[in-house]
Formats: sequence, structure tokens, C-alpha cells
Amino acid sequence: MRDTLPCVVTDRFAGTTPDARDPRGSTVVVDTPAGSVRGRWRPGSAAFLGIPYAEPPSGERRFLAPEPRAAWTGVRDALDHAPTPQRRALAEVTTIPEPSIPGEDILCLNVFTPDPSPGPSPGAGLPVLVYVHGGGYVAGSPASPWYDGRSFNRDGVVTVTVSYRLGFEGFGWLPDAPANRGVLDWLLALQWVRESIEAFGGDPQRVTVAGQSAGGGAVMTLLTLPRARGLFAAAASLSGVPADVPLDEAQRTTADLAARLGVPPDRAGFVSVPETSLIEAQGWRETNLTEPTTDDLLGLMRSLDGLLRLGPVVDGEIVPWSVEDGLRAGAGSDVPLLVGATREEWSGLAVGNRRLFEDADVAALLRQLGLEPAAARRYAAGLPHHHPAEVVGQYLSDRMFRRRVVDWLRLRTGAAPTWAYDFAWRSAVSGIAEHCLDVPFVFDLLDDPDVTRVAGPNPPQHLAELVHSSFVRFVTDHDPGWPEFDSAQTVLVLDSDPELVTDGYDSARALVGD
Repeated sequence: MRDTLPCVVTDRFAGTTPDARDPRGSTVVVDTPAGSVRGRWRPGSAAFLGIPYAEPPSGERRFLAPEPRAAWTGVRDALDHAPTPQRRALAEVTTIPEPSIPGEDILCLNVFTPDPSPGPSPGAGLPVLVYVHGGGYVAGSPASPWYDGRSFNRDGVVTVTVSYRLGFEGFGWLPDAPANRGVLDWLLALQWVRESIEAFGGDPQRVTVAGQSAGGGAVMTLLTLPRARGLFAAAASLSGVPADVPLDEAQRTTADLAARLGVPPDRAGFVSVPETSLIEAQGWRETNLTEPTTDDLLGLMRSLDGLLRLGPVVDGEIVPWSVEDGLRAGAGSDVPLLVGATREEWSGLAVGNRRLFEDADVAALLRQLGLEPAAARRYAAGLPHHHPAEVVGQYLSDRMFRRRVVDWLRLRTGAAPTWAYDFAWRSAVSGIAEHCLDVPFVFDLLDDPDVTRVAGPNPPQHLAELVHSSFVRFVTDHDPGWPEFDSAQTVLVLDSDPELVTDGYDSARALVGD
């Protein structure tokens, strides 16, 4: 069932800082509990970059829980991005531009605000968006220009982007060190927001945590985490991929890495390994598929099941359960949730090599990817008149990302309001609604040069206004402006002509038996 889109508000309220107060090049100082920081005014807002929330996790602090940053005297410059935990991106060119900045002082955050004035200022008490970047828990950069909060600032939302330890540094299991150090980084950053955001005009009681890909998975982990209770009031997960690594698998990964490196599988052993050597041993790098065969592609697809070796570990303490088990137990059921994915998240791998799938038997291909024969026939039948590459690509997208949305929506029945979207607009470059394509629409930054590289010329600004304003409404009022996903199973399809449907995620539902 499809319907026209009702009640989505696309007009914006103005930011609170008059242009006369923000000439280019001028700076502004804010006093935080840890010390004063100097940011830079931009048209309509101020940016404070590289504010440390923890001590550098290097030297004797390596592989330990984050330690709150000690107070400083004087005024600390927050004019440039801090060093990033990412030492190299996942690929030479990534969809989202993700700069790597060298240095050890990596546990920092960026604050973008329309009014860095606490107290009775007209801008005080603004809603706050805390954004966690993606990158498979091994990469990604909070310094990406796609995460600039200027459009949210324009619409009265303080925006914070967070860095956290990646790969084995953040998530590797060690018998004599705290587990889930990256998760502890998220928690400490949220505690910093609770204690300090008023100085930037934000309301610590009106915090929404959001993220995309691994960042969306981080949101779902935090939603179900007992230690995160009270640190945010709403959550938004975009294409979320939680790791939920079982403890025994995390222990095997540690043993494997230790053997490869020739060190004992404990903290002392891994501290002795330079960070660059540890990254090399983890083995994540761009896959070379310059001239792939069909078997090459199918082999890679079989390995892409949405399960990650490094990421939050279900250790029974910091992370007591998987996201699904936590939702089933009612964790986070009182927190409003916005959740969704792009239509063809990972389809590019197959669609970009469609010549390899001409005249192929679709059901046979799906069986090679792990589906039982009857399930393969049912899935193929649900996508009639599609090219075999499109069916295979959709299956990969559903298996890795979209089935999770279906599971979470089902497990949230009876919980706080939950809204679902399906980003279906297709890039003029790739021809698909691919992974990460929705991010510049959420941040309303279609003028960034890299958006043209990814989306093509003239992506629809009216869609960016709709997507962005819906997120502004959710952060501000905990209601994005379309009906909740309830017994009617309403999903907003975000395309050039947005529409409400009650049969959303149909191919993904086939994989979870719904």
C-alpha cells in the first residue's frame, strides 16, 4: 500500500546567531569544566575542532580504559581538527571523504554551534546531535567535511562529532585489559557532552545520538547498553551494523593475531607491537578486483555476511548482550528511535560487474551465496524482471544491512515511538542507492565537491531539504514528521518523489521469515 507523504515539515527555523556576530576569521572563547577553548566563527555558527575529552591512549595508557582529560589553564585553541584514530582509510578513495591526521592525541570531539553562550542567551537550551562515524570499526574519520554541522546549526541544532579508538586498539580482546575500549570511548564522550554542552548553547537533556554504518551499529549498541542510560534522549541509526562479536570469537582473533605477530596474547605482548605493525596484521585493506571473475565475486560476497571480527564484544560486562537480545529484553524501549537503510546498500559489487551475471540462473547464484534451495527460489521470485546482478546485489544488501532493520522494528513492538525510512534515490554515478549515499542528504551538504563525485551533478536539493528537516524535527521534537512504524508497518521511501508505504523492506523480510 502506498500513499502520499503527509505532515512532513520542510521549512526551517533560523539559527540564532546574527551574521554581524560572525565575520570570517574571528574567534570565540568558551569556558568548559576542563578549561577554556577558542573556536572560529563561520557564517551563522561557530566551530570548535579537536576538543580533547580523554587523555591520549598511548604509551602506558595503551589498551586501557579512557581517562578523562585533565583540566588545563589558559585558553586552548580548537581551530583545527585533532589527530584521528584512523591511520589509513579502508580504500584509496572512499565514498565519504575520510582524512587521516597523524598524532597521538586522538580522543577528541568537534562541536558546531549556532550560539556558544550559556545561561540566558537566546540560543541556550538547544537540542544536541551527537554523531558517531562509520568505517567498520576499523576506519573512518570525525574530520570528514560531510560531518560538518553547519546546516544543523542553521536550523538550531548543536552538533558534536566524536572520535574513538578503532580496530584492535579499540575493540581487541585482551585477558588483562579492559574490553570494549572503543565503547568506553563513546560513553566518556557522551559524559563529556552531558557535563559541557551547556557552554556551547546545548541542552544536556535533549541529546540525540546518531551514526551511520558502524556508527549506526554503535547507536544500537548504546541504545541497549545499561551504562548508557540517561546519556541521550533519542537515537537514530542509519544503515547500522553492530558487531556483537561473541567472546570466544574475540579470543580466537586475539590468539590468531598474537601468533601472527609472534607475541604473547596479553597486554604486554600487544603493547610491544608498534601500531603500524598491528594494523598490518589485522589484514584490512582494499580488495583488488580490477578484473574479477564470477567466482572471485561470489567468493568475496560469501565473506561479506555483515559479521565483523573487530567491534563491540559481547563480554558480559560492558556489553552484556547482543543488540537483538537487548531489544528482546526491553533495553532502550523508552527511547524514541529512527532507523533505516539505503535501498541497495552493497549492490554495487554485483551491479558494477553485471556482465559476469548475464543469463545466469538467479536461484543457483543465491544458493552459492548460502541460501537454502527453497529460500533461494522464494527470494528470486520476489524480484521478478530484475537482472541477475540486481537480484544478487539486493540479496547482499538485505543480508548485510536491511534484514537488521526488519529485526529491530519487530523487536521494538510496544516500545517508544519508532520510525522507519528507506533511502531509495539512485546516484547518477553508480546507478544505485548505495551505502553512504544518504549521509550528505542528512547533513544537507550537497554543495560539497565530493558529493558530485559520488552522486553526480545536480542531486535533488528538495530531497536533501526533506531528509535533513526530518532529522532536525526528530532531534528537536522526537518526531520526524511521518507516521510511526506500528501495526500499520509504515515506512517512508526517500526518493525524488517521497512516499509512504506499508510494504517496505519486502525482500529483506523474506530473509527473516516475515
